[in-house]
Amino acid sequence: MSHPARVLVIDDHTLFRRGLMALLATQDGLQVVGEAGDAGEALRRASELRPDIILLDHHLPGVNGVDLIESLIAAAPGVRVLMLTVSEESETLTQALRRGAHGYLLKTVDSDMLVTAIERALKGQSTVSPEMTGKLVNAFRSQPDTAAPAPEADPLTLLSPREREILQEIAAGASNKEIARTLAIAETTVKIHVQHILRKLNLTSRVQAAVLLSARAK
Repeated sequence: MSHPARVLVIDDHTLFRRGLMALLATQDGLQVVGEAGDAGEALRRASELRPDIILLDHHLPGVNGVDLIESLIAAAPGVRVLMLTVSEESETLTQALRRGAHGYLLKTVDSDMLVTAIERALKGQSTVSPEMTGKLVNAFRSQPDTAAPAPEADPLTLLSPREREILQEIAAGASNKEIARTLAIAETTVKIHVQHILRKLNLTSRVQAAVLLSARAK
């Protein structure tokens, strides 16, 4: 691209985040345009700044980074998301790639590989840390044969424990503000979880979600 690639760094550890930003600032062709330490700030900054690249940590206050990927892409269409995390869980890796991440890097990555991964992402290519490649292959091998019919699964099993908690509160008639107060998390985080609950359950409203849970309880 003719202009420097605009980078947004999302990580809740200030020291790591600032160090990463300082490193990227020394790289030709990259321009760090912003930073964020939580999900709400991340979405605001992504929408305001429209970065080309987002470096995203998995562990954020009240929400997992992989659960934020789709919302970030919606807030900044065309952005490439690279996970940069300490999480070596194969499930986190596969979820990140399925939800649109263009790479999955561990924080032990050296600066040259990080810059290369950013350059590849800008071209639409993906990069996975060598330590995670074997886990990705194993995760692929362990997937059931799609040619064989599978028993119908309860859609509620798709929800995370936190999402189930929030669904219970929705069914009880609680507002986002009330849920945030009850669970001691930010209201913005609640909104993100509600979006993911509706998407996972293929629903369009909170009322439908409450009805579904009530039906399952009978």
